[in-house]
Amino acid sequence: MGSFERTEILFGKDAVRRLQKARVAVFGIGGVGGYVAEALSRSAIGQLDLIDSDIIVRSNINRQIYATEKTIGRQKVDVAKERILEINPQAVVRTYPVFYLPETAAQFDFTQYDYVVDAIDTVTGKLMLAKQAKEASVPIISAMGAGNKRNSAMLEVADIYETSVCPLARVMRRELKKWGIDCLKVVYSKEKPITPQYVRVEELEEKTGKLPAGSNAFVPPAAGLMIAGEVVNDLLAEQE
Repeated sequence: MGSFERTEILFGKDAVRRLQKARVAVFGIGGVGGYVAEALSRSAIGQLDLIDSDIIVRSNINRQIYATEKTIGRQKVDVAKERILEINPQAVVRTYPVFYLPETAAQFDFTQYDYVVDAIDTVTGKLMLAKQAKEASVPIISAMGAGNKRNSAMLEVADIYETSVCPLARVMRRELKKWGIDCLKVVYSKEKPITPQYVRVEELEEKTGKLPAGSNAFVPPAAGLMIAGEVVNDLLAEQE
């Protein structure tokens, strides 16, 4: 039995061939984006572009699929590429150890992509991704906040302007209006962020100076798997 035979049973051989020809860019290979890349590679997506400047650290282990004791200190995109090629040796994986921001956006030609996944954290970067995707007429799905959440059952797929509760989604709605972007598919949670149970001042994040969000092994991965499902189903729906 072939690697994707069970997928063929569900979608059909022609559908799997279409997925094998698709090129998807995943911006952010962390708790959410890592599971997006994992599920897409196991769904026969033929080309994956992975964009993330981070190196794996020990605190990633509780939620990030590419983080283990053996991979600490390595570039996330390099570890992700190795694993994807172990799953599907025929895949084409391009890696970019880049911190995506408006200042680095010009490095990426969105017209090459069949779909874009936004799994990064910075608002300015998320807005720029939405803008680039709109200008290139490429479908995009964006992850909202998955930190400080406990209940994966409260995750939903919606247009950004139909979201509620999520603080990040609120900021994105306001800023997207200013940018003239009238729609954006997102995965978000209606769960109210919990109050951190344990923090140490010395654990302030280097980049932001803020306390890190609490996380777990099920909410970010669940969001990533939902995003991957939307990508696959959208790609196949476009060609039906």
